[in-house]
Amino acid sequence: MTRASPRFEEQSLPGFDLDRAAPVSAPRLDELVEDHRKFHRKRLRQRFVEGGAAAVPDYELLEMLLYRAIRRGDTKPLAKRLLKAFGDLNHVLAAPPARLKDVKGVGEAVVFELKLMEAVGHRMARAKVLKRPVLSSWDALLDYCQSAMAHRDLEQFRILFLDRKNVLIADEEQQTGTVDHVPVYPREVVKRALELNASALILVHNHPSGDPTPSQADIDMTYAIRDAAEVLNIVIHDHLIIGKAANLSFRSEGYL
Repeated sequence: MTRASPRFEEQSLPGFDLDRAAPVSAPRLDELVEDHRKFHRKRLRQRFVEGGAAAVPDYELLEMLLYRAIRRGDTKPLAKRLLKAFGDLNHVLAAPPARLKDVKGVGEAVVFELKLMEAVGHRMARAKVLKRPVLSSWDALLDYCQSAMAHRDLEQFRILFLDRKNVLIADEEQQTGTVDHVPVYPREVVKRALELNASALILVHNHPSGDPTPSQADIDMTYAIRDAAEVLNIVIHDHLIIGKAANLSFRSEGYL
């Protein structure tokens, strides 16, 4: 009787069944991209936390602002497109919603976040001057007007209402006009001052061209408001024209 030859078979490693093992697949490209995005956002946030705003350029600040609106995906290209379209961060935040939407990638969520940040910035600047004597915080007042108006595409006319101690009691936009004109009605200005029991006013408007030099129409309008206010013992302290890089004071220039 012949003996059967021994069979030599490959044996499974202990605890590892080759027949039942699940196949291991390589990471998908979209997963790798998402991991990279998360790492980039984490690294950028950490750099901001450790070094503050000075540690990141404008496009990265804007990139982080867009995180809330764009939960997934790379926000850097959109941040750079916005800065290219409007020039700087201030112009991006101040841009009208319709113009923002002209930029590829901008939808309602992005517009909301940008206008929200603009409003927060204005409130912070206004808090430094509201309910305080204006004449003793003049630099803060100019900073507020600059942040609120310098980067607008249309002329805007505002009035700062002061009480008898020259404390700012209200700041109101009266009219918005075109790129080089805004209609102002002296009677309405004085009427509103009486409603607020204001004793003095500071008139403010911007020049979208960037040049704060007053036009003859600006001068005539200022004198018309001054004459109407004087009848009711309301003082016009100043008329400020806000340009992109410089401001002009009617009082400092001798117009008032």
